Amino acid sequence: MVPRHGRRGSRRRAFLPALLTALGSLSLVSACDKVPLLAPSGSVITLFPAALSVPINGEIEIVATVIEQGVTATPPSGGTGGTTTTNQAGAGTPVHNGTLVSFTTTLGRIEPSEARTHNGQVRVKFIASGQSGLATITAFSGGASGKIENLAVGAAAAERITVSASPQNLPPSGGQTVISARVEDESGTGLAGIPVTFQTTTGSLSQTTAVTNSSGVATTTLTTSSAAEVTATAGSQSGKLTIGLAPRLISGFTASPQATSAGVPVTFTVTAGSTGNIADATIDFGDGSSQPLGSFSGQKSVSHPYSSPNIYTARVTARDSLGTTETQTTSVTIGTLPVTLIANPSRTSPNNPITFTVGGTSQAQVREYRWNFGDGTPITTSSGPQTSHAFSQRATYEVRVQVIGLDGNVIATGGPVSVVIEGL
Repeated sequence: MVPRHGRRGSRRRAFLPALLTALGSLSLVSACDKVPLLAPSGSVITLFPAALSVPINGEIEIVATVIEQGVTATPPSGGTGGTTTTNQAGAGTPVHNGTLVSFTTTLGRIEPSEARTHNGQVRVKFIASGQSGLATITAFSGGASGKIENLAVGAAAAERITVSASPQNLPPSGGQTVISARVEDESGTGLAGIPVTFQTTTGSLSQTTAVTNSSGVATTTLTTSSAAEVTATAGSQSGKLTIGLAPRLISGFTASPQATSAGVPVTFTVTAGSTGNIADATIDFGDGSSQPLGSFSGQKSVSHPYSSPNIYTARVTARDSLGTTETQTTSVTIGTLPVTLIANPSRTSPNNPITFTVGGTSQAQVREYRWNFGDGTPITTSSGPQTSHAFSQRATYEVRVQVIGLDGNVIATGGPVSVVIEGL
């Protein structure tokens, strides 16, 4: 019998090279899988941002196209978009799926920082930080690269600032108005999260720095008693607005005399502004009484006596036909009306008349005088400062008088003065 182990050995020798070849192929495939697929030489990378600007802490999508032997795409309008270091004409076919593209930025961050193409494109996000500025974003793969230069972030995106006020014109004496500054980019879109600095030539601001809201508007409140110019600044852009005052309705409000006695009339004079149109005005004298003045131009004067010593603040309020009002005040000091009471004669016999005279009331406005003779007779009144009275019984009497003003209040008291009634 012939041995067969020789044929079995030859089969083993034939299987070994095939096994080694297969293992080598698997090793090569595994090694190739670990090496990233990059864009071939001559490829073009073009970047397209979803917006021309990015708010602080905002984000936008960026699309990168990778073309083999392509040409540089035209950047979007507005001056931002992709630029590339390669500009070579060719077939313009997308690179293989899975081609790795890496990204860098000079401001903010890119997420993800690496992405693989699908149909020649990758999509990533540019996420801004809290810093304003111009970002340069670069994408590269193999020897190809593309850039977005001067992508405006935050205040750097501000193209214009529009300043408005509500109301824009204040009353003649001033007041408060809300100042709004809208920060817009080149396309007119409001920019959120932008710090705006406010300044005013006169008055005060509730806050000198404010951040724009989702509509791109920052606000502050101006308090002023005179015309003011407000400036709002964001980045390199600024806007201005003048806050005006309505024409003065009242150019003057005076009292004459400013110091006098109870019952003596004080003359109040209201002077209308040169361009004011007073539809009506009212003076509040500060003692609970007032007087309407109606409509007038130029000057208008009224008199008013005060009944009691005090310091009074008089106030005039004027209104024009548009409903604008203006108020001014003045003060007057009222002292006691100094009066005297004289009896003539001061000594006499029963039933002889005695003349009583009140002095010091010549400038006061008096309605009547009320006399108390102290002998039990009823109190009597007189329209003038003089009266006479006869006493029937022998005695000494104390005589007093009250001076009554036009409003019915006592403005002064005279006496007591003593008279003696004696027998013969």
